Amino acid sequence: MNLDEISDNLEIERLMAKYVDAIDGKDWDLLDEVFTDDAYLDYESSGGPDGKGEYLKVKKWLQESLAIFPMTQHMIGKTSIDYDGESAKCKTIFHNPMGAPVNSDGVFDPNGDQLHIFIVGGWYNDFCVKTRHGWKIKEKIEEQAFVQGSFPPFK
Repeated sequence: MNLDEISDNLEIERLMAKYVDAIDGKDWDLLDEVFTDDAYLDYESSGGPDGKGEYLKVKKWLQESLAIFPMTQHMIGKTSIDYDGESAKCKTIFHNPMGAPVNSDGVFDPNGDQLHIFIVGGWYNDFCVKTRHGWKIKEKIEEQAFVQGSFPPFK
């Protein structure tokens, strides 16, 4: 690898970390540093939208749907990267414990003081482009592979 390729690899790895930092930290404005303005985000495999051309709508969906989880902790592996000039296909494995608040009976309760933990795992399939602001994700397709456990019961 030459110095430019090493630099690009490091920047894309940091981009993937910034994505999960934004999600887990519920820092929705940070997502604007991760995605292009016209990004395509597909979360259909986990019950979410296919937001073709509607980045802001999907960003709002992420904010609203993840608000009920006081704890998420994405762990990501190394990203495999296949370059084509100023773009790259990337695949990153993820393992994501999530905590939903429950009451003492184990029933979902937004004001509950306990967490019901379940785990979601899969891959992020991204198409990244090099912009004047560095690498950004132009397309993200979440490929959910498994859920261990389940969302807590509702009353």
